[in-house]
Amino acid sequence: MAFLIAGRIFGLVCLLVIMGAVAYYIRESQGGKVPKVRRIPGIDAIDESIGRAVEMGRPVFCSHGIANLRGATSGPQTLAGLSVLSYVAKQTVSVGAELYVPVRQPEVWPVAADIVETEYKLAGRGDEFDPDKVPFLSNNQFGYSSNYMGMMMREKPGANIMVGAYWAESLQLAETGSRIGAMQITGTANTSQIPFFLVVSDYCLIGEEIYAAGAYLTDDAPLIASLAGQDVGRIIAVILGLLGAITVTFGTNILLDLFGM
Repeated sequence: MAFLIAGRIFGLVCLLVIMGAVAYYIRESQGGKVPKVRRIPGIDAIDESIGRAVEMGRPVFCSHGIANLRGATSGPQTLAGLSVLSYVAKQTVSVGAELYVPVRQPEVWPVAADIVETEYKLAGRGDEFDPDKVPFLSNNQFGYSSNYMGMMMREKPGANIMVGAYWAESLQLAETGSRIGAMQITGTANTSQIPFFLVVSDYCLIGEEIYAAGAYLTDDAPLIASLAGQDVGRIIAVILGLLGAITVTFGTNILLDLFGM
């Protein structure tokens, strides 16, 4: 047991419990017992926003954020945005809506383009895919945002869907979308940017809701089951937080000692 680090054993036990919960729920889902996911209004509104754009004769804009795929905290947000893009692309192809996907990161561009092109091919309309509508704008943060804003002012989208990692450009983009009358669905796990999305968006996915979006939209049983397993970790965190507050209040540091703090 020499490989165990003092002060981290309790954390390891908690991690193993969470991993066990995820494995358990995935196994249960394979047997047909799929956990229920609460309704998230912002995700439900995606179809409404696409339909609204079609009725107005305007295109749909869908952005997966400005981060690459390698960041420890921002990479998962990009993946969440790409999962939303996959659904949006499928829906826009099915109803004949025009879709634009502004891209900042060079390494993400081929992934985003492939997602959109694949949906056209699955619908038997591969020849209709236009790579110019999945433009690489700039790898500079504000070069990207200024180009994005210019595109919105020219194309006047009826829907602007932005889910992923955003920073200082969040309010610039969302405010421009609001000015042109686009129905906006936004979401990010960068807590400093959530207030800006909230004040100018019709719907905003807050924090971890963006990670649930892929499972929610695809109705994929293993993905939904993994969310249920992760919820066990959240419940453990809440319980430990409450117990920690109580024990410290009564003058004992037993939980802090367990975590080696």
